[in-house]
Amino acid sequence: MGNIKTDEGLKRVIGIPGLSLNILNNTIGAGIFVLPAIVSIALDGFAIFGYIFCGIMMAAIMLCYAEIGSRVTSSGGSYAYVEAAFGSFAGFIINWLFFFGFGILSDAAIINIVADSLAVIFPVFKNSGARGLLFFILIAFMVVINVRGAKHGLGFVKFITIIKILPLIAIIIFGFSNINAANLHWENLPSFKTFGNTILVLFFAFAGFETALNVSGEIKNPKRTIPLGILIAGVFVLIIYILLQTVTQGVLGTNMESVKNAPLAAVAEKIIGPAGGIILLVAAAVSCFGNVSGDLLLTPRLLFAGANNGIFPRFLGKVHPKFATPYWAIIVYGSLIFGLSISGGFKQLAILASAAILIIYLAVILAGIKLRNKKENAEKSFRTPGGLMVPFIGIASIFWLLTSLSKWEIGSTVIFIAVICILYFLMKKYQKKKNVLGEIRNDVVVHTE
Repeated sequence: MGNIKTDEGLKRVIGIPGLSLNILNNTIGAGIFVLPAIVSIALDGFAIFGYIFCGIMMAAIMLCYAEIGSRVTSSGGSYAYVEAAFGSFAGFIINWLFFFGFGILSDAAIINIVADSLAVIFPVFKNSGARGLLFFILIAFMVVINVRGAKHGLGFVKFITIIKILPLIAIIIFGFSNINAANLHWENLPSFKTFGNTILVLFFAFAGFETALNVSGEIKNPKRTIPLGILIAGVFVLIIYILLQTVTQGVLGTNMESVKNAPLAAVAEKIIGPAGGIILLVAAAVSCFGNVSGDLLLTPRLLFAGANNGIFPRFLGKVHPKFATPYWAIIVYGSLIFGLSISGGFKQLAILASAAILIIYLAVILAGIKLRNKKENAEKSFRTPGGLMVPFIGIASIFWLLTSLSKWEIGSTVIFIAVICILYFLMKKYQKKKNVLGEIRNDVVVHTE
């Protein structure tokens, strides 16, 4: 039953373990290797409460995703949800914000972190030519795996996720015996502004789960798998983050400032010596590689879904006759990551990412509210408890975080959305003209006959 092709031509091969590991892979990234220092320096012993507060905010958003994800089960995740509720125009904006404003720019930045990490051990990767070759090999490898089937791509993501989590769990287990309880106390509460800025950083450390839902058209029994997969992964991420913060802060204490660029590596060195730093450096590179490999499995489904709905070129909606994967969407997405990663263009555009994901979250929550009372697909679908309370918490959290963004982040996002709107109406005008010409040709043929 799980491998039967859907009406999109894809196979439902992803179960609860696969979805949970995908969420873990996309959420736990390179940021975790520096996050404990950022939070500790800002909040001191109050850091754990920051994680709990942020966890509540993210839980509200995750629950909204769980509800709408159990109702709308076609490919595209956030895009499919918004398109189902508000139509093609809103869907077009969300698709572009996700795949370009957030996905490609983030992946291009992350794969450069892979090269930066390896360059510490192998200086040759400081050279632009060597970096370009590395990017080509890594991206081509990931493209081939994902074209050969969602099951192959998922298997690789599972493997990478386990590899990247093991060092973190090891730090937690072996680091607890080195904790100094005095390092976990705090003398003064942080200011509201400091707390807000730190929560913004923490919030984006929890982001990433939504990308795993882009393959919603390939998830087995989505009405059950999506809510459970989100719940399991969300709880695990929160526990891992809190334990890592406790161990890192408890071990390093006032030394956190001096090792703020690599706090986990510093803890590893205290536990097993200099080799610990190297292990954590490699773990950071693997973690980043895992993020990009996960995105190459997940985000091309946005292009695929958009092509099926007529907002992107038709060839992006083609399914491989043997592997049942959206192979052109995967190839194009990988090529765009490669182009931006070697050009450095992502650095100028990365300012879009923060506002883009907040707007996507807001649109999905509003879509969930609109679709909540529709009877279609309502049977056996997940329903968020508490009425509108949970969506309200999610919306309030997003608006609060939007006020924390810089004017450049907000301004660049407004301009980007304006360009997307113009592109949409030009595309619709072209399609209308093409349809009219097609009708004229058909009339000519009919009259000739």
